[in-house]
Parts: sequence; structure tokens; C-alpha cells
Amino acid sequence: MKTARLLVPLLAVLLAAPTAAPAFQLFRTEEATIADIQAALTARTLTCRALVQMYLDRIEAYDKKGPGLNAIVTINPDALKVADALDAKLARSGPAGPLHCVPIIVKDNYETVDMPTSAGSLSLKGAMSKGDAFQVRKLREAGAIMLVKTNMAEFAFDPFETVGSLLPGYTKNPYALERVTAGSSGGTAAAVAANFGAVGLGTDTGNSIRGPASHTSLVGIRSTMGLTSRDGIVPLFLDKDVGGPMTRTVTDAVTIFDLIAGPDPADPVTAASQGKRPPSYMTSLVKDGVRGTRLGVVRQLFTRENTDPEVMMRMEQALADLKRLGADLVDPFRVAEIDDIPPPSLFCLRFKFDINEYLPRLAPSAPVKSLEDIIKSTKFHPSIEKRLLDRQAELPLAENPRCIKSLETTARLREAVQKAMDDARVDALVYPTWAFPPRLIGDLNTPHGNNSPRLSPPTGFPAITVPMGFVHGTLPVGLQVFGRAWSEPTLIKIVYGYEQATHHRRPPASTPPLTTQP
Repeated sequence: MKTARLLVPLLAVLLAAPTAAPAFQLFRTEEATIADIQAALTARTLTCRALVQMYLDRIEAYDKKGPGLNAIVTINPDALKVADALDAKLARSGPAGPLHCVPIIVKDNYETVDMPTSAGSLSLKGAMSKGDAFQVRKLREAGAIMLVKTNMAEFAFDPFETVGSLLPGYTKNPYALERVTAGSSGGTAAAVAANFGAVGLGTDTGNSIRGPASHTSLVGIRSTMGLTSRDGIVPLFLDKDVGGPMTRTVTDAVTIFDLIAGPDPADPVTAASQGKRPPSYMTSLVKDGVRGTRLGVVRQLFTRENTDPEVMMRMEQALADLKRLGADLVDPFRVAEIDDIPPPSLFCLRFKFDINEYLPRLAPSAPVKSLEDIIKSTKFHPSIEKRLLDRQAELPLAENPRCIKSLETTARLREAVQKAMDDARVDALVYPTWAFPPRLIGDLNTPHGNNSPRLSPPTGFPAITVPMGFVHGTLPVGLQVFGRAWSEPTLIKIVYGYEQATHHRRPPASTPPLTTQP
């Protein structure tokens, strides 16, 4: 009888077990948004530890195994410990902030105190910073977890492919494994697209947020120069460098942007943003945001001769969609200087001077403290050797003909674009982010179609890319929306309205849900 009495409550427990199983097992990381994560955590149907483990499981299954995306350089060894602390904080006193337990994918040129900052180069392998980059610190303060560091084109040199000396091999595009992710933030792009984390951080000097985002069906924001801090980011050309979000949705991109935008005393250029940002960019997430806007169609950047036919079809459909959503199109919109000014003349190749000033601050114990040290180390990918040597030979900025010329050409282009937009009374300009689809890995000869360096970095004005669909079956393409300085609220309204009406993004087939997760 005693045994029977003991079996009754035990049997009741066993029968109840299926319904008592942790509800977080039903949470899907694939395409999960910040709001999805926060809702599940608040409802206590998900723990931070479980969420982080789900992302780690996907990285384990798909980054070096399976499709072998080769996007991840370093996994934060403290990620699960931080997750446990956040779970305890939530139980004790509530969420740590608006990004409570949101796992962030970080490009390897952002300083983080818990992972090395190597800029994709063996010459900086293991270099540990004593502080976080400004943007990283802002996200941590909001409760986020820095989950991984991602592969990048070494020192961010290459806009076309993601390869460096730190991580052997190329980062693959999860939509077509034989194709590139563009550069240089290709590791972040591949990882976010493949759902290795919730959202990502990239950097953009000419292309490298918007190009990889376009190639992997993501949203990418390049802000007005001076609206986001570059403190703690390894420089390429400091007068053009911008850091910002790379995400699967406009809402997530704006959620991150809202936290990182604004002045930072450690980066003097951000003083210009005083009084320029609204109280919140989230109020610009207006579903009918396209209606009433006047958009210039920059056909100089997508002619029949310099554009893939299917990209042209997607762009024409995007224009039809924007018109259907209530936009007034100025088509074509023309700026003579786009054709008249050679694009290379818009950039000062100042890497030597910026990196020489930066490296001693990154880590005093680091083995290299100058470009000369990097070259002497020979610890870099062969593909960048000529660029390193050429940059080392650059004349000082004040007497460098190309840099002097770039000051004149950028001012000329900025004034011309501003005047043309004012004269035509347009709110923003639109064009394909890339006029051709992602190239095959190793192909540097066929047309690339990169439009991102043509307007935004030289003028210092903002631009956002948003998914525009797919070409040739599975290859993503993006729509770029460009505006005047400090016009991010307008651009956000346009891309959000377009995204909500079209919903072009879909996850890549190469990294499906894990069968081991219920």
C-alpha cells in the first residue's frame, strides 16, 4: 500500500510533464526580432540562457560545418555567464534595458572588452582593448549581449569580398554558397542573414554596411557623418568611416540606431549632431510613410548598359511599388557631377595616418603600433600587400595631391546634390544598392555594380538599403534610399513603408531551423 501511495503523485508528475515542459523550447530563433525576444522573455516563456544557447547551436551547426559560412571569428567565452546574470536580473528586478538579452553580432573592427579586436588581420591577433567602442557600450547599457565577432575584409580594404589573414578562407553568402557577401562587413551580413544572432553591427567607408546588407537581404543604415560615433572602431579612412546596424527588419535597425545615434565627446565629429536628432527615431516607423514623399530616381546609377537585366526589373517594380504607395517620382533625376567627377577622386587614401594614430590606443601591448609594423610583420593576406605598401608611401595629408583634390571634389559633389534635390523639391533619391547580383567567390573581373560609394560617403549624407527582392532565383538585391544631411527620419519612413508593403526578405535555405530544436 505504501508503494502504491508513493506511485500516485509520481504518476501525476509524469502525466503532467509534457505540459510542464519549458515553453521556451517552442521559441524559434529563425527571423526572431528584438520585439519577439523581449516578448518571450517578459512572458517568461524564454530564458536568456536558452536563447543564447540556441544561437550558439546554430553557429556550431552552420558556420564551420554544414554550409560552412565561415562568418565567425570569435565567440564570446562569457556569453552564457552574461545570460545567466541577465536571467537573474530579470527575475530580481526586471529587464536590464530595451535590449535585455539581445545577442549582437559584432564586426571584428569594433573594440570589445571581452573579445579581441583584430580587424581581420593576423598582425593584430589577440589584441584586447581595455574599453568598448562607443556603440558597443551603448548597446550593453541597454542590456544586449555581445555574442560573437565576425570576419571582415582585412582592415576593411575590400568592398567586393570578405577575406583576411585572421580566418582562413572566404565568408560565403548563405543564399548562394559559391558567391560573395560583398565587403567588408560580409561576416556580419552572413551571420545576421543566417540567424546566428539577433542583429549586427557593421562599418561603412564606401559600401560596407549597405553592400553586404544588399547581398544578403538585410537592412543597413549609413548615417549622416557626425551622427554616430566612430570611437573604438579601427579606422580605414576616418573622414568617411561610419558604423551602424545591419538587421533583418527596418524596425530592428531603427531600434539599434536609436540607441547609438548622437554626440560622443570621444569623437569630435559628433558635436555636429547636437540638436539634429529627434527625441526618438522610432516615431518614424510609419506604415504609410511613403505617401506624400517626392523621390528622385537616379537613373545615372542604373542604365541598361551598366545594370543586370533582372536587377533592372526589380528596380522598375520597386518604383511601381513606391508610386502605388503614394510617392511622387521625379524620373529621371539627374546630377551632372555624378558623371563628371571620377569616383576615385572623391576619396583620400589616408589609412596610414589614421591607423598610426589609432593603433597605440587599441592595446599598448599589441605587437604592432603602426602601418610599418604591420608590413614588417608579414602577417596579412597576400591580396592586400600592394595596398599596404602603397598606403605606406602616401605623402602627408597636407601635401598629398589626391587628398587635397578630394576636399574640392567632395565639396563640389555635396553642393551639386543638395542644389539638385532642392531645385527638384525631392525628399530623397532612390537607386539599386548594387546594379549586379553577388559575384562568384574569386571573380574580380565581371561587372560589380557597386553604387554605394557614389553619393553617400563623399557627401556625408545618409543612406539606407532595404531588401528589394531576388534575382536569378536566390540572389538578393537591395533598394538604396539616400537623403540630405540629418534626414534619417524621412528615410526611415520611406524604407519602413516600402518594407511593410513588400516584405521581400526571406531566410536563406542553406541554414534551416535545426531539427534538434522542437
